[in-house]
Amino acid sequence: VCFRMGENMKTQLVSAIHLQEVELEEQPADIQQDTKNSNGDPASVCFPSGPTYTVEEAVETIGFGRFHVLLFLIMGSTSIVEAMEIMLLAVVSPEIRCEWRLDDWQVALVSTMVFLGFMVCGVLSGYVADRYGRWKVVLGGFVWSAYFSLLTSFAPSYGWFIFLRSLVGCGVAGVSQGFVLKTEFIPAKYRAYLLPLATIFWMTGSMLIIILGMVVVPTLGWRWMIRISVTPSVILIFLFKFIPESARYNVSAGNIPAAVKTLQWIAKMNRASLPPGQLRGPSSWRILLSSSFRRTSLLLWYSWFVASFSYYGSVLSSSELLEKNLLCVTDADREHQVKHIHEDGLCYCIPFGNSDYQTLLISCLGEVALVPINICLLNVLGRRLSLTVLQLLAAVLFMMVNICTTMFGFTVLLFLLRSLVSMNFNVVYIYTAEVYPTVARSLGMGFCTSFSRIGGMIAPFIAQVLMSRSVILALSPFAVACVVCALGNFLLPIETKGRALLMLEDAFSINIRTIG
Repeated sequence: VCFRMGENMKTQLVSAIHLQEVELEEQPADIQQDTKNSNGDPASVCFPSGPTYTVEEAVETIGFGRFHVLLFLIMGSTSIVEAMEIMLLAVVSPEIRCEWRLDDWQVALVSTMVFLGFMVCGVLSGYVADRYGRWKVVLGGFVWSAYFSLLTSFAPSYGWFIFLRSLVGCGVAGVSQGFVLKTEFIPAKYRAYLLPLATIFWMTGSMLIIILGMVVVPTLGWRWMIRISVTPSVILIFLFKFIPESARYNVSAGNIPAAVKTLQWIAKMNRASLPPGQLRGPSSWRILLSSSFRRTSLLLWYSWFVASFSYYGSVLSSSELLEKNLLCVTDADREHQVKHIHEDGLCYCIPFGNSDYQTLLISCLGEVALVPINICLLNVLGRRLSLTVLQLLAAVLFMMVNICTTMFGFTVLLFLLRSLVSMNFNVVYIYTAEVYPTVARSLGMGFCTSFSRIGGMIAPFIAQVLMSRSVILALSPFAVACVVCALGNFLLPIETKGRALLMLEDAFSINIRTIG
């Protein structure tokens, strides 16, 4: 059955996003002929006869089941690898400072180079994921990051260390696409519950690397800690064969049979059935360039920058305050009364003690302790207002860290701060995965993660260099960035709470309603 769009409707669509003509130019001649009416008017769009359904409708019909449990466990474990590689920087910093006698800026440069690799490869991995598939990119990221992380443990010098860690950052950029792959299989009503719970895996990775540092570093050294930390990556490489390629990607790439096969397999695992009819799609990624998503993208880029800036700022600041004993505590023990000083340009070595590792472990628990609150915020306030509340509270906590208190009080403040910045990062992830259409979801996520790594690149120079000179001056930029970002979230034009993930045809309908 063919439906002819009115000339007025066509004019509105073309003026809004110029997408109709772009798609027609890219289609083969025979497909173009099918999409024209007898007068050759491309505004008449023909759909297959009989009932049809989208991937979103199939996902909702299949519902939650055994497949999603498997998906949650395996894809959630990708966060373990990512967290271990990132948190490793906080644990290993005192060790490499001592081994190579590094200044503050040299220690900060290590983290910056990792995020530089992440930033450069973030957009590239997103483009490749939208072009060739999410599954291939995530698997390649695992292999790449595990290989170069292992090589890092054999680094003969500081120069080789930062070079190899930057290559690890490239691999982690690919691993982060696992969030997109996971999101595209989860029914809408379960995303606000399952995606925040995935924070458990990130916390597990953070705690594993801290425990490894506590157990392995004093006896075998930091090199063996890195070698052992590669183990989860190797295990996940073999488990990854149980996860299929995204059906949404296959539809957007025009590979309808592969998408149907995947959906049939999931339905069989969940003991469900697909909707009646034929699966439909594909479309174009150029929706990202449209006026409908331009403001969303700009605001999201800054939100991701602040999410990363504040998260890694809190991680590195806590590590720096503990390592150099810069925190103001009224009941400091003898170990924390020794200040970090320089003599003849060289650093005195003050490695982490057991109490420092314990404080970091407790702060990591903060990343999941408030997950129930995070779920309530997402379901009650929605995504945009949740971001605003979390960022404002994080700004307050950043300034409270400078308050002179007991060691227990400092641990509580650090615990709450890590909870808030972690929840904020989680909500940003969820919102981004929900707001973009399928054909541009990985690329949109890739751009966002690249901007987040700019925040990660800047954070070390504030948290690890400026902190030595003034704690309040180092904490203020994080607080100000959170406040500005909270205000910017009021301008986000789309609320994704309870909304289905978009294919491109859904983006058309949103544009029509917006124009009308």
